[in-house]
Amino acid sequence: MSHLSDVELRVRALESVLVEKGYVEPATIDAIVQTYESEIGPKNGAAVVARSWLDPQFAAWLKRDATAAIASLGFSGRGGEHMVACFNTPEEHNLVVCTLCSCYPWPVLGLPPTWYKSPPYRSRAVMDPRGVLAEFGVALPAETRIRIWDSTSEMRYLVIPMRPAGTEGWSEAELAAIVTRDSMIGTAVVTAEAVRA
Repeated sequence: MSHLSDVELRVRALESVLVEKGYVEPATIDAIVQTYESEIGPKNGAAVVARSWLDPQFAAWLKRDATAAIASLGFSGRGGEHMVACFNTPEEHNLVVCTLCSCYPWPVLGLPPTWYKSPPYRSRAVMDPRGVLAEFGVALPAETRIRIWDSTSEMRYLVIPMRPAGTEGWSEAELAAIVTRDSMIGTAVVTAEAVRA
């Protein structure tokens, strides 16, 4: 019996057919996956968040023109041409979904998680955002509004989570290290507990 999931088995089968027919080279696929896993990924978005926590001018620029502000850090490209930064506050929590397909800001978040592309997440995030967040372990105060952002091929969103208490005096690299992909989608928060961990 295989240790691979059904999805992984289907991906392997598809890759085998494409290679067999000469449409792709295995080395090319490996290079693309490696690029998105190690060079383009959540660490890019985390760098954006950390800079916004430390630099009020950068945060203001991010609010005005997220695409340009993010590009100034070297993060741009397909899926990041038109970006909007959504800042979480005690009054409002932002949650990103793509209800039509799986539009996603690849330059700052890398490969999308499987659940982001799933029909249950795509529909329930809009119909029952508190329930979805609870399933991710996020319990917000009743008075906190939840704002849903629906990504499209024209517009992608990056959630800027609130900076947790206890991180005063931290460097940009230390702050970036505690920012998760899920917190930049809105399905997690950066907490003091995460800082201690």
